[in-house]
Amino acid sequence: MSRLGDFGSSGRPPRANPPIDDIRRTKEASMRRVVMLIAVSVLGVALVVAAGALLVPWGDRSPASRETDPIAIAERRLERLPNDWKTWAELGLAYVQRARTTGDPADYPRAGKALDRSLAIRREDNAIALTGLGALAAAGHDFPAALRHGRAALAVDPYRAAALGVVADALTELGRYDEAFATVQRMVNLRPDAASYARASYTWELRGDIGRATDAMRRALDAAPNPADGAFARLHLGQLAFGTGDLDTAAAHFTEGLRLLPGHPPLRAGLARVRAARGDTTGAVAEFRAVLTAVLEPAYAVELGDLLTATGQPEAGAREYTRAREAWAAEARNGHPPEPDPVLFAADHRDPAALDAARRLYTRQPGIGGADAMAWALRAAGRPAEALRHADEALRLGTRSALLHYHRGMILADLGKREAARAELETTLRLNPHFSARHAPEARAALVSLG
Repeated sequence: MSRLGDFGSSGRPPRANPPIDDIRRTKEASMRRVVMLIAVSVLGVALVVAAGALLVPWGDRSPASRETDPIAIAERRLERLPNDWKTWAELGLAYVQRARTTGDPADYPRAGKALDRSLAIRREDNAIALTGLGALAAAGHDFPAALRHGRAALAVDPYRAAALGVVADALTELGRYDEAFATVQRMVNLRPDAASYARASYTWELRGDIGRATDAMRRALDAAPNPADGAFARLHLGQLAFGTGDLDTAAAHFTEGLRLLPGHPPLRAGLARVRAARGDTTGAVAEFRAVLTAVLEPAYAVELGDLLTATGQPEAGAREYTRAREAWAAEARNGHPPEPDPVLFAADHRDPAALDAARRLYTRQPGIGGADAMAWALRAAGRPAEALRHADEALRLGTRSALLHYHRGMILADLGKREAARAELETTLRLNPHFSARHAPEARAALVSLG
């Protein structure tokens, strides 16, 4: 039995070769962003650990790939057995998985239709479809609904590891960490595979144990049954390494991930960050532009804007900021719920709307991301004493995030707490001196001013 809290003296979980879960956890234009956010969240790793994906590499739709494509397999079976409720549910799950890899929003409505068809055929005791509805709700950032569907699936089948994953992800996003960690533990105990190891990794990362987080993600890599799952693990291993300032290891993981899943935007964005950190601004800008050509992810546009501004190209940077604002505004008009990235961006640029957006986010997702957004928006609004309470809340698990420590350090500086501010900013740069093209120089300047 594998236990999150009992990996042995080395912190390593036992090796296993288990069967792979049938769903793993990384709407219209807004829903495609769930998978993209695995590269750009406030923690450096997704706030939702989307542990798994499509069996077919990025962009590969060749006839040969269809032999193992779960969507093609399900569709062929449904041609012969149109009332097969299990296959309709499996088709819905496969659409969710593919959307999370490709970012194609068209797969989400397809998933919903397939899952609804499954439930229309078999309303009772349909744990597979309920799990799929939970995953679909999580993709739309409706975490209360995801939790409800996941628990309904477990009521039908308490041993469905996929449903445990949906529940754990929802609890994490809702800031209910003790419950989330216990649920991940149950998942690991039940099925120690790529999906459960990836979630175990995230629980360690949230608690600041990067060594154990890395070990668990390596187990996910060992257990990966296909290139897409291997690329997922490589992406997160790269992000864990980058978060500690280990550029060589990060680059190696991102490069290997791209070999497994060619062209995948989050992996390419990871390499862009490495190039920027190494001083290769030209290469970083070109990589970010290529990524944005493939997918207009506003957070990537902000990173490019920060890089351009920091290297003496403020007008070009402003154009990227405008592009990000317009994309986020379009998503808000389409009903996309608030997220940390646009709130932090608004606070960075002293947008008066930042605080209201932060409150909506925090009300909906009162976890680390929501608390940090509240802290930063309150600081931008000139309310550092209130901001500090939320900054403390964001770090309550001991998360080793350079950005979280930077935010707290700047708030402490605003409050005149010079020694505490200096300690936080030194921690920030010790954790990762390359954490942000915008904020890393600001952290260094603040340290100089603090003396």
